[in-house]
Amino acid sequence: MQKVNGRRGGKAVTVALLLCASMGSSAQGNKTSQGLPDSPKPAARSIEDLNYKGGDDAMPPFTDSLIDVHSTFRQALLRKGMALRVISGVQYTQNALDGPVPSSQQVYMGQSEYASFSEQPIFTADLRPLHLEHAQFCFGGAWNWTTWKPAGPKTMQLWALYFYKAFGQDRVEMKAGYVANNLNFVGLNVGGSTANGAQGVYAVLPFEVGMSYYPTTAPSLNVRVRGPGNTYFKTSTQRSIDPNGGTAEVTRNHTGFRFIPHGDKLLLIEEGGYVRAASADAHKAWFRAGYLHNSTAFSNLATGKPQTGNYCAYALMDYQLLQTDREHPGRGLYAGGSAMTAPEAMNAYSRYYEARFYKEAPFRSRPGDVLSVITSRTGYSKLYTGNLVSQGKTVRQASATITGGYSLRASPGNYLSLAVSYIEGPAISPRVPNALNVIANWSQYF
Repeated sequence: MQKVNGRRGGKAVTVALLLCASMGSSAQGNKTSQGLPDSPKPAARSIEDLNYKGGDDAMPPFTDSLIDVHSTFRQALLRKGMALRVISGVQYTQNALDGPVPSSQQVYMGQSEYASFSEQPIFTADLRPLHLEHAQFCFGGAWNWTTWKPAGPKTMQLWALYFYKAFGQDRVEMKAGYVANNLNFVGLNVGGSTANGAQGVYAVLPFEVGMSYYPTTAPSLNVRVRGPGNTYFKTSTQRSIDPNGGTAEVTRNHTGFRFIPHGDKLLLIEEGGYVRAASADAHKAWFRAGYLHNSTAFSNLATGKPQTGNYCAYALMDYQLLQTDREHPGRGLYAGGSAMTAPEAMNAYSRYYEARFYKEAPFRSRPGDVLSVITSRTGYSKLYTGNLVSQGKTVRQASATITGGYSLRASPGNYLSLAVSYIEGPAISPRVPNALNVIANWSQYF
């Protein structure tokens, strides 16, 4: 755009010739190094490498957070290969059909106004400084408080302290340390995301048999192997949580660090399945089946004596019926079902069946939302209910529910899940009227 006179042009040519001569001389002087390859550049570090890994259920990406991923705080930690996030949760449940009862008479969640609060800080670090690729250290805590103790536990304790490593282009994954296995096996969350909240009444059988779950934790060694054709197999060797449940576990192990409380033995979890990601040519599909076997002694409901060999078998299937967005093939309508069983001699809850329909991105303007309809039936142990009847108590033999829920992504890192659940037989004993629970969950990811 600017003219250059002949004198300036001559000077420019002279300078260019001198630079070329200098470069040629330098190249000849370094002739011996020309055949050597350049030093490899270190791989770019992504903050998502520091997100929760190796689980069935995923946490929202760091880009979906109340703290901007480009903030000074995030970037300063990322440069050191570290990340810190905090998950806050509030839940409220209340029966809309009857008035509240005194706390001494409450027998199910929502019979009186129920609320719970949780804080979950999670620190992760990649282990490249130790020359370990695809490896992560995770340390997390949990504070959980409820207005009704049986729905607890109330605790402030360790939630995670483990080492994660992937091998062979992530075909094999290992997780060793203190782990809450509810995010690693079975796959109970609607849509496979922790952000969708508790949108209904879910199976308790795996936890009843001893699998660790938030906010409890237990020493565990988990291994997952990806096989051919979208198949996988995974296994866990976990120290069982207390046979009497989460509240008893926290009472005996209030910090979560205790390695083997007296009486808690080994829980083995085996799961195999087929999982196919959604694409332009295929709908998403996920089938999984598994078996839990516990060598801890549970009280036999028939004899009252301790007995080993408690177990839970399960099978679940989720399939994408309809894709609604070609650019984002995971969005659409899904159907799923669950079936679980546990021995009546050692468990109050012995059968669980569930059917579900849910739609990811139900509206084009709401791509982060999930709409769900879930129906379930829980069967109770006849030995357990028979013992109650012999004591002169009234009982239910089963409970059935139908729940409609909507998980709203209100803003980055801000999720509100609302649900209405009709429950036929909300408690095993005493026999109380049916309930219509209104449920609200608010989750924040910092």
